[in-house]
Amino acid sequence: MSFDRALLERPATQVAPLLLGAVLSHGGVSLRITEVEAYLGGGADPGSHAFRGQTRRNASMFGPAGRFYAYFTYGMHVCANVVCSPDGEASAVLIRGGEIIDGIADARARRTSSASDRDLARGPARLTLALGIGLGDDGSDLALPPFQLTLPAEPADFLTGPRTGVSGEGGGAEFPWRFWMPGEASVSPYRRAVPKPPK
Repeated sequence: MSFDRALLERPATQVAPLLLGAVLSHGGVSLRITEVEAYLGGGADPGSHAFRGQTRRNASMFGPAGRFYAYFTYGMHVCANVVCSPDGEASAVLIRGGEIIDGIADARARRTSSASDRDLARGPARLTLALGIGLGDDGSDLALPPFQLTLPAEPADFLTGPRTGVSGEGGGAEFPWRFWMPGEASVSPYRRAVPKPPK
């Protein structure tokens, strides 16, 4: 089914598993989403960019649902999220991994350092690069070109666990908000956050 905005007007923890198996297209490349992470706002999620409220950087995360929240991380990578919840409530699903199903030549051209096709979109920064997504896509409507999001006809089977690389309170077992399709080669390996040494 094509993407239904009303379906996304729920908390990210409910939307995240529904995005598994969905097809996201941009830049001449389509991928089947195999791994996601949910992030909430309203002070409920210490691992979320919206934990302390709205800023210029995270404004797109506050809605409306069906928009894109793109952000720069580690001074070099862009990560992409599907915005959820009613307008004004911060909630988003990070797209962590996927299998390229169309436009593989374009994906390879953008990801020249990839060791194999399974690694083209295995991890959030690799995924955005393969799809040609940049920081300028922040706030884009996923219902309009150049994006297309198509949800699966049936919910996918999935597993859950702690989110990757989230430090502090939001990174523990109390937040099993990473969702992935079992047996998929495009799912990234789990990595615990490494605490920063004191200055």
